Amino acid sequence: MRTPTTVLAILLTLAAAAPRLHAQSTHIAPQAVLDAAIQLHVDDTAAKRAAVLRVLDRDEVKSVAGRVGLDLTTASTAVAAMQGQELAAAAAQAQQVEKALAGGASTVVISTTTIIIALLVIILLVVAID
Repeated sequence: MRTPTTVLAILLTLAAAAPRLHAQSTHIAPQAVLDAAIQLHVDDTAAKRAAVLRVLDRDEVKSVAGRVGLDLTTASTAVAAMQGQELAAAAAQAQQVEKALAGGASTVVISTTTIIIALLVIILLVVAID
């Protein structure tokens, strides 16, 4: 009576372990593809942060921030903590500011100022929420 029970226990153990062992050995994507995807995400995030910081470092932005009483040091620190959609929105606004300020265009001062203020407010809201 003891032998059939032992055989059944061994078979059940093997049946339970087999899928786990198989799952550990196969991957859908090769490791190189996974590494490349992670590196692409890291590079994209770094580029977005750099774009926002580049705009915050412009003299025009510093002037507007000074007029409305915003601290750019705090804003620059907040950019390092931004992620996901917050960072994407800030980077998109930073690109608009760069385009508006490119070539010293003076006819877009009001809209550029509005965009700069909106960018700074978003960054400061992120700081306040965190």
